[in-house]
Amino acid sequence: MSPEFDHVHDLVGIGIGPFNLGLACLAEPLDLDTVFLDSAPEFRWHPGMMIDGATIQVPFLADLVSLADPTSPFSFLNWLKRTGRLYPFYIRESFYPLRAEYDAYGRWASEQLPNLRWGRHVTMIEYDSDGDLYRVRAERRDTGEAEVVLARHVVVGVGTRPFVPEPLRELAGPVLHSADYLDHRDRLRQARSIMIIGSGQSAAEIYRELLGDLPGGGYRLDWVTRSPRFFPMEYTKLTLELTSPDYTDHFHGLPLQQRQRLGRDQRALYKGISGDLIDDIYDTLYRLSAGGPVPTTLLTETELVDADWDGEQYRLRLRHTQLDRVYQRRADALVLATGYTAGIPSFLDPIRNRLLIDPVGRLAVARDYSIDAGRGRIFVQNGEEHTHGLTAPDLGFGAWRNSAILAAITGAEPYPIERRIAFQEFGLPADAEPSEASAADTLGVAR
Repeated sequence: MSPEFDHVHDLVGIGIGPFNLGLACLAEPLDLDTVFLDSAPEFRWHPGMMIDGATIQVPFLADLVSLADPTSPFSFLNWLKRTGRLYPFYIRESFYPLRAEYDAYGRWASEQLPNLRWGRHVTMIEYDSDGDLYRVRAERRDTGEAEVVLARHVVVGVGTRPFVPEPLRELAGPVLHSADYLDHRDRLRQARSIMIIGSGQSAAEIYRELLGDLPGGGYRLDWVTRSPRFFPMEYTKLTLELTSPDYTDHFHGLPLQQRQRLGRDQRALYKGISGDLIDDIYDTLYRLSAGGPVPTTLLTETELVDADWDGEQYRLRLRHTQLDRVYQRRADALVLATGYTAGIPSFLDPIRNRLLIDPVGRLAVARDYSIDAGRGRIFVQNGEEHTHGLTAPDLGFGAWRNSAILAAITGAEPYPIERRIAFQEFGLPADAEPSEASAADTLGVAR
């Protein structure tokens, strides 16, 4: 049993990814008693995708703290200074840090905080009505010992889990998600044929690296996507205003069906590929083709219908969505760059009656990121894309969200919260005058 069984924390964070780590950094100078738990032994950020030279897709200001507190000692710039890399980063003249740099920066920040407990697997959360607090039960990975942490507020930041398409679930054979790519890369290269399924940045990075081994790599390489094209991320400035609190307010107020439709329509804003990488892939294909046909195929408008494993190869049934034609293709190994999905963690089951669930079975996340029916005691990070839109997974919005969560917990505003930053209006303008036509339509009046 935990020696702190009678000690009540103001806040316990579950999961120590970038968002809860940022919360820990921002909470550190405040008069708050906090503790953060994670089952991992240390901070690691997408270790399976630390491909050499890959960069993150947001500027360095989208670090753990800067957009909430530019003076914080936990900033990316301070890490650069402390590690002797500030001037080289300045001379490099790129806003986009290497992915390996961001990972090392996060690990450095985590090492400055004494309130992070690694190797703790949270098993359940219970509500103690007598003390009006939450009991978080965890198991130590190293000893199996049970621990109990008491807290007035809980912030769930376990993130998302790899998504595997239904036809490939529970199949044998060498299939892996992009989250585990590096751990299996060498084995993957021994296959005679490799198929990558997916359309975003991870798929493109893996394809580009494996493409570099052709034509002498000894395998065939296919890239299959349901998307109509290999589309780039959109970085135009007015479009980037969709990652603002203004737009989040607008999106959160829309009906469920409209939010679901918009979520599908806006995928290109954060699930696309960097334009430079698309061009690099084309240039590589062009260079390789100078020596003859390149053993690779890129297939768009193509979805996976079914699959089976015969002990040596996958037999895949694919459908061309435009032509509505189904055909077969074989591959020795599959790489799934099919993204991630959020869910309701099982450790919330004991307090599910205190949570709001939407008609689709997801957490109904309030505008202030709470999930406990307006009580403002349990919050979620990166589990609210269906309610808050594309800011949910955006590293650049993490500091703003943490500022809002800390404001809700403390009843103050320890970090100034920008409520309007966009030049455009996303709903009706404040000075909009109702028209007779719209009033008649609303009332169902015949004209």
